[in-house]
Amino acid sequence: MRALILLLTLLLPFPGAAATLKLTTWNLEWLTARPQGDPALPRDVQPKDPEAIHILNRYAAFLAPDVAALQEVDGPAMAARIFPPDRYRLHFTNDDVVQRVGFAIRRGLRFTANPDLVGLTLHPGSRLRSGADITLELPSGRLRLLAVHLKAGCRSDPLDRSRRPQCATLRQQIPALQGWIAQRRAEGVPFVLMGDFNRWMDGHDDVFAALSKTGPLARAETGHYSPCWGGGGFIDHIIAGGAARGWMQPDTLRVLVFRERGQDWKRRLTDHCPVSVQFQVPD
Repeated sequence: MRALILLLTLLLPFPGAAATLKLTTWNLEWLTARPQGDPALPRDVQPKDPEAIHILNRYAAFLAPDVAALQEVDGPAMAARIFPPDRYRLHFTNDDVVQRVGFAIRRGLRFTANPDLVGLTLHPGSRLRSGADITLELPSGRLRLLAVHLKAGCRSDPLDRSRRPQCATLRQQIPALQGWIAQRRAEGVPFVLMGDFNRWMDGHDDVFAALSKTGPLARAETGHYSPCWGGGGFIDHIIAGGAARGWMQPDTLRVLVFRERGQDWKRRLTDHCPVSVQFQVPD
């Protein structure tokens, strides 16, 4: 009996111990039930076949994130085929587009859904995506999370000098993110931005510099290159601010690389690999 009591004591958390929270961002590339040729889809988009969805579901189970920021998903019904509802609750923006942004939140974690960050769409009727905004209600307090999918086509151009229209659009999205960050700092709430920023951020990047003007930020991928589909710079990022900067453990950065190889599998699955990092959150 004494040995059993000792074992149970050792299993109890020490006062002030930290809990591990695994955060992931994953662009699932046109995850939709719409058939090929649907007017809402580009002509070259081929929706995922049942085998591909099954494989992605297996990868999600292996990944086992506590919270996953998701992009390019046509709503909760399709997301549930990858992140099943017996293990995850789902929250998505109210955008009337196929490529929606949202979250899969592990059951057992309490969260509150906040209004979408609609400023990222710039104007009504655009095909740009709002940000999905939730607050995790943790034992130690709140953690605010924002999932984004920014304008594509401006991965490295200087925003103030580029003639690309995509860069002009991306530049116009920055104030909405700056405002969101400023609000979190004013509230004193730890926060994390996750998603497909469609932007390389190593070096003296304009976008990261603009976001950092509102306060110090830490990016999990700093100094690393992604091994996804042959390698390259990260465009999927996990960025922490406030007290969450100290909680993020950069050495836990992981990219899940698919076993499947070749352009056909890249087309059938997704051209993005999930990116994860762990946070040590105070109890």
